[in-house]
Amino acid sequence: MAVQGTDIDAGNLPYRDNVGNGLSGPLAGKNKLWLPVWSGEVIHAYDEYNVFENLVDTRTISNGVAAEFPITGTVGINPAWNAGVELVGSTTDSASQTIAIKLDKRPMCAHFELDNVDLMITQWEYRSELARQAGLALANARDKQVAAYIARAGVEDLTWNGANTNGSQDTTLDPRGQATGPVFLNKEFKHLGSSTANASDRTNAALAALKAIEDFFVYLQEINAPTDGVTMVVTPRAFQDIRALGVARSYNELYGVMASGTGNGPAKPLFGGIAEAGGLGAQLPLGMNNYTDSLEYMGARIVKSSHIPQTDYSAAGAGIGESRYNLNFASAGVKAMIFQRSCVGSLSLMGMKVDTVEDVRRNTTFTVASMMKGCGVLRPECSALLIAPTATNTDSDTTWGQSGGFLFKSDETVFAELDGAGGGGAEASMARAMLRIRLGGNFSREYIRTADTTATTGYPYSWLIN
Repeated sequence: MAVQGTDIDAGNLPYRDNVGNGLSGPLAGKNKLWLPVWSGEVIHAYDEYNVFENLVDTRTISNGVAAEFPITGTVGINPAWNAGVELVGSTTDSASQTIAIKLDKRPMCAHFELDNVDLMITQWEYRSELARQAGLALANARDKQVAAYIARAGVEDLTWNGANTNGSQDTTLDPRGQATGPVFLNKEFKHLGSSTANASDRTNAALAALKAIEDFFVYLQEINAPTDGVTMVVTPRAFQDIRALGVARSYNELYGVMASGTGNGPAKPLFGGIAEAGGLGAQLPLGMNNYTDSLEYMGARIVKSSHIPQTDYSAAGAGIGESRYNLNFASAGVKAMIFQRSCVGSLSLMGMKVDTVEDVRRNTTFTVASMMKGCGVLRPECSALLIAPTATNTDSDTTWGQSGGFLFKSDETVFAELDGAGGGGAEASMARAMLRIRLGGNFSREYIRTADTTATTGYPYSWLIN
């Protein structure tokens, strides 16, 4: 809010061009704060919806700056204990470690200031409306932060023994010995939720996304990870493409007419609640056009969000918090995210706090909404990204090199060294290393092993050997 010395700039208060007009007018335009006839309705600004906070592990602390999540030790097993063989306990395998998540350094806030005269003469309660919008603005900012960290979990791993390039997989670096989680690379994903792609390409992309859900569940089972609480988040347009799979778009699709004049009958929507098609979704009279609507597919929940990290948050004026959130996701080519809730931890010191104070010196009422939050990676193998080719992650030739950060060849097919990344393991480690390059200079590999008992520059995301 602009001020001149200690005075408020008259043109910088909500709903007013000039507070000097006061009660005298005008009776029309943006300075009009009352209605000659009660309208009975106030039209609110459009609301955005936050999705991600409730889809990950959360913890609230009453004081302090961090919360620790334990990694339990393992026990030894001797499948055939012969006579005379002494069992020797292991002080290494049974040792426990912790992953710490730290609060952001400063709270986030939204604020506004109103003229007391305006508050007295206005017919509608716009102070409460602005307070509501301030709260929504904070919730939406937080939603983007959690989404960014789910994507960040999808590029982290403990088993890559290099920095971001020129390394190899070493599962002994992970205290649990887990293979790196999947990365789903597919040129079809560039059509996922695309407004310029044709219906056939969008259908193929939607089907490829459903296939990624199946593969993700297979991976979770292979590493004995939890399979409950799995979610895929897509854009609203991609959600609609999935919802409309099998809906007829032409005469032939509607009646199943082939070139010979015969066919298989009318098309059956996959998510139309039809028993013969699997009973997925709901009858088409239900639009599922609200942000709270979701689909279920093979145990995974499919939801929609406008906050999928597809923006270059490192650009000037585009930041969503501390530098660890502000990564170049546009360069990475993120189209959707599949994750199990334990991939990321969200930390809260306090929820939404709204303070209002009347400033008698300035004849105004000042309102601030704030909250103190933090975020961190817990289980990176439980998050997977659906990646499409972009101008930056596609190489100009067909030769792959670790230092390039490339995932796709010039013809947008996946490099042979990475084409098995959807199954996790070594190729997924290499793919995640390439994605870390794409996320830009603000990314520093924080989820790393610390070979001593003290926190390093990787804190709060390093796991510590106790």
